[in-house]
Amino acid sequence: MSFKIAIIGAGSVGFTKKLFTDILCVPEFKDIEFALTDVSEHNLGMIKAILDRIVEANGLPTRVTATTDRRKAIEGARYIISCVRVGGLEAYADDIRIPLKYGIDQCVGDTICAGGILYGQRNIPVILDFCRDIREVAETNAKFLNYANPMAMNTWAAIEYGKVDTVGLCHGVQHGAEQIAEVLGAKSPRELDYVCSGINHQTWFIELRLNGREIGKDELVAAFEAHPVYSRQEKLRIDVLKRFGVYSTESNGHLSEYLPWYRKRPDEITRWIDMSDWIHGETGGYLRYSTETRNWFETEYPQFLEAASKPIDASKRSNEHASHILEALETNRVYRGHFNVKNDGVITNLPRDAIIESPGFVDRFGINMAAGITLPEACAATCMASINVQRMSVHAAISGDIDLLKLAVLHDPLVGAVSTPEEVWQMVDEMVVAQAQWLPQYAHAVPPAKERLSKSAVKTREWAGAARRNVRSIEELRAEKAALKQAG
Repeated sequence: MSFKIAIIGAGSVGFTKKLFTDILCVPEFKDIEFALTDVSEHNLGMIKAILDRIVEANGLPTRVTATTDRRKAIEGARYIISCVRVGGLEAYADDIRIPLKYGIDQCVGDTICAGGILYGQRNIPVILDFCRDIREVAETNAKFLNYANPMAMNTWAAIEYGKVDTVGLCHGVQHGAEQIAEVLGAKSPRELDYVCSGINHQTWFIELRLNGREIGKDELVAAFEAHPVYSRQEKLRIDVLKRFGVYSTESNGHLSEYLPWYRKRPDEITRWIDMSDWIHGETGGYLRYSTETRNWFETEYPQFLEAASKPIDASKRSNEHASHILEALETNRVYRGHFNVKNDGVITNLPRDAIIESPGFVDRFGINMAAGITLPEACAATCMASINVQRMSVHAAISGDIDLLKLAVLHDPLVGAVSTPEEVWQMVDEMVVAQAQWLPQYAHAVPPAKERLSKSAVKTREWAGAARRNVRSIEELRAEKAALKQAG
């Protein structure tokens, strides 16, 4: 087979390498072309050198090109994969820093909450540019695979306004299933069968079977509470399991941001989170992790390049959906996964226009969703709160309506639990002004926002958050890795 895959935001080096090697684990895909594109020529150069080394070491005919001209990369592509972060770590830092001034403590801030909503405002205009290029120069009926957050908002915009064939992809379901299999004592995650459905980052394991035996709430709660690690790291997630009756796919830290109950009081936050790793609830944890990862890659690049000389091991193919979807579409080997698509009645008690994450099967005929799923009422209610925020956020990003943007932020569950309307109005003004270079649709709103900020009497606080850690130096990271290696 010979076709072209364009990867937008390919400077996300580790993830691009994973996608690349996963796809090349499919025997029929050796002769395809990868077109890498990114706004950073520096990052492109680094990832192209790594992928070229992989191709050379494995004696493959695979072609790899790299260009900052996105349209050129997309031209003739059958599949377009996006893993962009518009504004990079600079804008992301504001997504965490500014809401903290108004008492909003986020662990990740890339899905909803104040940070995720502004992230969507930056991404959606760019997503629509991608879609225009796909419609105009990609292969006819090309498929757009979106890995970028905020997943639901980006996918919603691409389907509803971009008018391209789009699926959103995430690995939260797989990771949650691995946890459940482990606490239940399974020898392999493959022993666990499940139906998981909801919306991205609020997906729920509504049916569980281990080797054919149905697993109920009480057994699952007992298994998690008995686990020596998860009982400590996933306290909030276990509490939600007890109250809702089903387990959420999302990590302790991520889940805490989407609910109005666990992060609204600084003195309560530390009760529910765990500081052993960023993902369990640390303030700005993913920002710290992303910063350290980028610094580490820049410093240790020669090691990454050397590692690329190893043969591809198909047994280590990851459970990221992309390679499996492409394999199913091209070879008709059926793949079952969980995909982000427009609802259109798949989940009976969520709106038809919402972007859901739910089970589907892929073959030559495309992605075929399993329809007729009804969520438990508490799960549906929690999803609905986010869907309403997502819908307003997408419409605001398309229209450049700053008042609608403020209403979207106001209706966010955690923001609403922490901040007053006056604080939300000022916070959004401050974020739009700070991120103006990435928000062209709000150019007309920036001068009035600056004027309002100059006259505002709303008080803010300089606060690092309830559980903030400093970014570690390269030396500290080296020492930690050495200690882990010695202990292991």
